[in-house]
Amino acid sequence: MPAVCVVIATRNRRASLLRTLERVSALPERPRVVVVDNASDDGTADAVRAAHPAVEVIALARNVGAAARNWGVARARVPYVAFSDDDSWWAPGALGLAGRRLDARPRLAVVAARVLVGPEERLDPTCAQMAASPVPAAPGLPGPAVLGFLACGAVVRRSAFLGVGGFAPWMGIGGEEAFLALDLAAAGWELTYLPDVVAHHHPPRRLDPDARRRAEVRNALWLAWLRRRPRGALSRTASLAAETLGDRAAAAGLVDALLRLPWALAERRAVPADVEAAVRLLDALAASP
Repeated sequence: MPAVCVVIATRNRRASLLRTLERVSALPERPRVVVVDNASDDGTADAVRAAHPAVEVIALARNVGAAARNWGVARARVPYVAFSDDDSWWAPGALGLAGRRLDARPRLAVVAARVLVGPEERLDPTCAQMAASPVPAAPGLPGPAVLGFLACGAVVRRSAFLGVGGFAPWMGIGGEEAFLALDLAAAGWELTYLPDVVAHHHPPRRLDPDARRRAEVRNALWLAWLRRRPRGALSRTASLAAETLGDRAAAAGLVDALLRLPWALAERRAVPADVEAAVRLLDALAASP
């Protein structure tokens, strides 16, 4: 069976994390598990060590957001890493199937899972979008080619992930998957959506949706300025700016992004033309009624 390690980043979600670890420990694949604690102050790290001594715990001194997963991947020491959140887990057999698909295709970097949300097991809308992806797929790719994924339901090739630097440390939480996906595609890696690989996600009610919206708009603008080619960057900026009308959270995200515009332009590294063309297909799909 392909070797897959589960990496979970968490912060102040001790009870939810312990429930997730119970489910992960019961998987038939018996994966190694690494928990990266984003400077929790609720005793998360000690609770995990006491309840699950086989789980490796990395306790960070500060909250680094999505980039905490980078620490877990670095410690994984196996070919493939499956990400979970502290409120998500993998269906039995999913990790083995994802590992076999990665084994069979050396240029495949990401297997994006079908994520079922809540007790009702609703399909996450992002999965429906990935299933209908217009991105051209290379011959033999086992599913639709995608340029994004849900971090709570993705299995990655460790070497590819580390080769492009993992999750950007300046993004925090909110759309961090899209930036990583573009960097992987620009480096020649493939990403695919496989609905037979299943993850479950039971998120709590979001306590501050405006803060999440603000971060997502900021990060989407930074992604456009850092990675999109000129025409795409301008088009994406215009569409995001239009979304700020009447949306205070989005407007705050625009201001946050503009404050670091000089940095973004200085660090800019545009993707190849074929990747930009694929992103524009996704833009067109999102804009269609």
